[in-house]
Amino acid sequence: MFIVTNREVDETKTTVKDAFKPYANARGPNELRLAEAVRDGSQWRIRILPDEITDEMAAEVGLTHEIDPDTGDRKPLYASAYVARRIVERVNPRMLGGKEKPKGKAKSKGRNLVFFVHGFNNNVEAVLDRAEQLEQLYGVEVLPFTWPANGGGVKGVVSYLSDKRDALASTGAFDRCLGKLEDILNRIHEEHVQRVEALANARYANKDKPGLIDAEQWDNFFTRESQKWCPFSVSMMLHSMGNYLFKQLLKSTVYRGNRLLFDNVVMVAADANNENHAEWVDRIQCRGRIFITINERDSALLASRMKVGEQQLARLGHYPYKLDSRQAVYVDFTNQPHVGSEHAYFEGDPVKNPQVKQFFDEALNGEFAESGLKFDIGRNMYRLS
Repeated sequence: MFIVTNREVDETKTTVKDAFKPYANARGPNELRLAEAVRDGSQWRIRILPDEITDEMAAEVGLTHEIDPDTGDRKPLYASAYVARRIVERVNPRMLGGKEKPKGKAKSKGRNLVFFVHGFNNNVEAVLDRAEQLEQLYGVEVLPFTWPANGGGVKGVVSYLSDKRDALASTGAFDRCLGKLEDILNRIHEEHVQRVEALANARYANKDKPGLIDAEQWDNFFTRESQKWCPFSVSMMLHSMGNYLFKQLLKSTVYRGNRLLFDNVVMVAADANNENHAEWVDRIQCRGRIFITINERDSALLASRMKVGEQQLARLGHYPYKLDSRQAVYVDFTNQPHVGSEHAYFEGDPVKNPQVKQFFDEALNGEFAESGLKFDIGRNMYRLS
């Protein structure tokens, strides 16, 4: 899988421990690098991608350099273009002429893409292991963003507060990462959009009045053909303190909130204040749903609330009150079989519960996962039955 990071990297190393450092990039916390991780038995092998790809890498994915009309020089090809081609091979090989059957829940929708942001005290190996679990459980392609959440090599409260500072420092990188994701998605769609536009123009041009088209039929045809050839959804899953990172970005001045990148946004076990959460949650843009999951018995969030500091109020991911966002869909997992006090109830024992498994399967594959759940109007949240 591919991975985006603002950690310091060592391009000469191929192991996780050596290739990724537990601190931010030496050029600043906003500096991003792309890497490819490949499972090798019980280990991960890492290739840090160069900012500008080589001719061999370009040929590998069928990319060619454009020529600058003013200078006659070749324009550089960046790692994001390489990653876009490699991802499209997996989410929708038909776009590149492949015949591989997609692995998602609904084969007609292709293999869906999930952008994953991890939480507190996670090293890169743990992030990759979890992303791999998500791929295997839910049939999706995962693109993780990893920030320096290693607690600075210390434990307990100091580690937690260290990661909160790293999250604050990483907001600019997260915004740039969303920009890079947008670039990747645009590259995936660019050639296809041009092809479908040409077909629509040819089919619905007004022969009597050159230059005019039947706009309504053109729109219907374009939408239908786009879904046929680009059928995958794109969702974002934030876990634990990853939601705090997103909150800080949404409240910051660097956030460019007009990006409509995601079908669903899934906020799992959010380690952020419940108080006034609607102020920033309602700034999130997506095509489908913003899911906020709650487990009142979540041991990690209960411990988080007991950390020192006046900001440690009730956490969004364990508090079933004041659920007042105008667009969020709150889903309660409390007291569900196999969930217990789990913090990561999208994997392991909790998914032995078929309703838990079904919810995350649908949410991460861009569907309306609250369908069929019981709604508690008094609390403004859905419950698994």
